[in-house]
Amino acid sequence: MGRYDTDPFEALTGPFYARRDSVTGQMVCAFRAEKKHMNGGGFMHGGCMVTFADYAIFMIADKELEGVGSVTASLNAEFVDSASVGDLIEARGEVVRAGGSMVFVRGMVTTSSRPILNFSAIIKKTRRA
Repeated sequence: MGRYDTDPFEALTGPFYARRDSVTGQMVCAFRAEKKHMNGGGFMHGGCMVTFADYAIFMIADKELEGVGSVTASLNAEFVDSASVGDLIEARGEVVRAGGSMVFVRGMVTTSSRPILNFSAIIKKTRRA
């Protein structure tokens, strides 16, 4: 899996990885849950899950965002279940629609094929500085 290292916050909270599935062509994002990703109850912190989903939307929409800047305009998430230290956390999704200025994405974060977070988002394309 490749690593996308240009976001300092994601580098701090991850590390997160992404690769394109050679069979399906779908982007797969992943990280291994560590103690630093847990809340006081010993389960994965909701903020960690949403941060990972925010990372994943840009990886999922990589082709639609090629050559442009982009920011998260909206991110919705529903917590479905929890994860623990040592779990492999994965995200997969799809681009629902890509227009001239916005890209709509939806997906699921899982561990051991068990859903833990459902997400949908809107990415706003921007001009590079």
